Amino acid sequence: MKTVKTPIKPNLTTYPYEKLGDLQDILFMDIETTGFSPDSSVLYLIGCAYIEDGIFNVIQWMAENYDEEEAVLYAFYNFASSYKKLVHFNGNHFDIPFMSSRIEELDLPFDLRIFEGIDIYKRLKPYKEFLKLQSLKQRSIEEYMGLEREDTLGGMELVNATNEYLQTGDEDIASTLLLHNLDDLKGLVGIVPMLAVTDLFTENIRVTKAGRNPYTDADGIARSEVIMELALPSPLPVPVSYGWSDCYFTGEGTRGKLRVSVYQGELKYFYPNYKEYYYLPDEDVAVHKSVAAYVDPSKRENAKASNCYTKKCGIFLPQWDPLFSPVFRQAYKEPTMYFELTDEFKHDPKRFATYAKHLLQMLVTPY
Repeated sequence: MKTVKTPIKPNLTTYPYEKLGDLQDILFMDIETTGFSPDSSVLYLIGCAYIEDGIFNVIQWMAENYDEEEAVLYAFYNFASSYKKLVHFNGNHFDIPFMSSRIEELDLPFDLRIFEGIDIYKRLKPYKEFLKLQSLKQRSIEEYMGLEREDTLGGMELVNATNEYLQTGDEDIASTLLLHNLDDLKGLVGIVPMLAVTDLFTENIRVTKAGRNPYTDADGIARSEVIMELALPSPLPVPVSYGWSDCYFTGEGTRGKLRVSVYQGELKYFYPNYKEYYYLPDEDVAVHKSVAAYVDPSKRENAKASNCYTKKCGIFLPQWDPLFSPVFRQAYKEPTMYFELTDEFKHDPKRFATYAKHLLQMLVTPY
């Protein structure tokens, strides 16, 4: 079995890696196998990246033939047992189940469940569309971030090279396979700053400035929008922009902007207990039965849920959950709700932060 140790120099300045936990407790890992199924394949290479004396290193254990799988697993476990967390890419679906299956098949006396797992793929998956990524493969994310590789092996080339190495022990092929795994680990460490995107949706953000901005749309109609300037919880490694409905987000570094269109005009407030109201067709409003008891019966009718409303003119902002009350709508079953942009709201940073968080969530989970 080969054991290779290599120092690496990932850029750790763009993201607070300590958000993953104490770096002394964290092991980044990636495995190489002869196939996808643990029932018909073997694991021949495990690589790990870790911090030692403030420097990132990679250690790799590589079988020199098909019979050294057990030695590779033992070497990994003996090394990893002093760590608490394993960071991987899609390891919940491949690396960990594959390793666990091989450990069980070989009847080895250890269990990977002692480790806490951090799957970068799983954390980024909900934001694929937000990031406008065609693929969530690790290499695609590396390219998105502008990270470079020395390794050029494709899928089938890797399989062929693996089998040839395990049969012949060719040292040049061994170097190629080790480089492939090394670049996977460099890439894994390198794409961690993409977790700044997940932080955008899972951590608190701060609205540093907010104001109305008048503009003219493509049809020449005068409109206005509210622009919120944001302080982001973690620096974005690449500029991000995404829009949905009346919302648009742009972000770069630790600064972001949210734009949302303002509705100016008349909206309806629907009373919740329509059976207690009369609808007045001539006035197009509903009034409580105690008030409308003396209205000419020919001028009133029992209200329905769809016409049990009063109307108000003003300046409103959209919301897709009833965060702020009272809730207004254009029509009874209209999914977009509104709240009035009052002077009190304009001067409340906490409400603006809550609203900004709501808009961001709608960008990734629209109704």
